[in-house]
Amino acid sequence: MNKKRDGALKEMLRGNGEIGVSLGQQVRNHILANINSGEWQEGYQVPSESRLSEQLGASRMTVHIAMRDLAAEGVLVRRQGAGTFVAARQSQSTFLELRNIHSEIEARGNRHTTDVIKMEEVNSDLNLATELNVVPGSTVFHSLLVHRENGRPLQIEDRYVNPQFSPDYLEQDFTKITPYVHLMAVAPLEEVEHVIQAVLADEFSCKLLEMKEGEPLLLLRRRTWSRGMIATSARFLHPGPRFSLAGRMPVGR
Repeated sequence: MNKKRDGALKEMLRGNGEIGVSLGQQVRNHILANINSGEWQEGYQVPSESRLSEQLGASRMTVHIAMRDLAAEGVLVRRQGAGTFVAARQSQSTFLELRNIHSEIEARGNRHTTDVIKMEEVNSDLNLATELNVVPGSTVFHSLLVHRENGRPLQIEDRYVNPQFSPDYLEQDFTKITPYVHLMAVAPLEEVEHVIQAVLADEFSCKLLEMKEGEPLLLLRRRTWSRGMIATSARFLHPGPRFSLAGRMPVGR
């Protein structure tokens, strides 16, 4: 990086739109901005602390603390004797509220696409009938989708839908909209049940998620209620090493 560019960076940190923000936070913001813009991609070697200190006009200690904290948060990886690198980004979704996976992926600055594996009517066995509170043997709708983030499989969505709730479910094009968008448009949800489990990937899941058999998966089971009935029962499978679920909620004081 040339001296002219270094000078521009220093001017940026002297208050170009970051009034009241500590210098350490501004260093963090600079690093995160390069990562989020894609200029520093996964595996990119970040400039040394001394180089960043020179570029940004911040003390070596300020840069060290910022990079140490980002490494602790999993944003950077520090390798002794080799340097500091941009870590692989682990996708994260919330489980305390329902959100559209398309919106979550786009909010991370990434591209969402969907593979439609199955769209079908099935006769419910006793277990499925119990999950949806329908008569055993009755017809329910089934969809099996794979959601991708920048082309990489992120989630298997295996969903059963009560036809009384959404009679036209199988007519939807889920390469253009998500089941979430369709179902929320049908009627607001009244209740949600979540169960989270760690499971091992079977052969079929491995093929869809491009994983090795026996690797860990994060399984989220979800049932939803609306219009006084169980509307859907779904299983969401995620690659354990590259996905996490997070939630935050107020508690009584």
